[in-house]
Amino acid sequence: MEVTAKLVDRVPPGNLRVPLAEFAAVWGVAEQRNGEQREPEVVDWYAGAVTVTCRWLAGAIVQVAMGRYPALAPVSLHKHRAYEELIEAEYLAAELLEVRWPELAMRRPPS
Repeated sequence: MEVTAKLVDRVPPGNLRVPLAEFAAVWGVAEQRNGEQREPEVVDWYAGAVTVTCRWLAGAIVQVAMGRYPALAPVSLHKHRAYEELIEAEYLAAELLEVRWPELAMRRPPS
């Protein structure tokens, strides 16, 4: 996904605690790096996680082979658009991810 000015302008202001330009820069780099890591044997968990999180925070629409859909929350995978309270709940879910699904952390490549 290309991070365009139109996408960035649509980011709900209450969803960020950093300047919009900084968010856009990080999102753009994550999308670029995620796109470069498309080979089956290469998995960049960090870039992927940053990408899906930025898409959700921005309320982006994701295009896949089966159609278009709103970006899902990165941990809970729910379909609700991000807003302040939901972002906090998602953060807490991320903090507990390793406790709830230790097998996921064991499969993750070392950073």
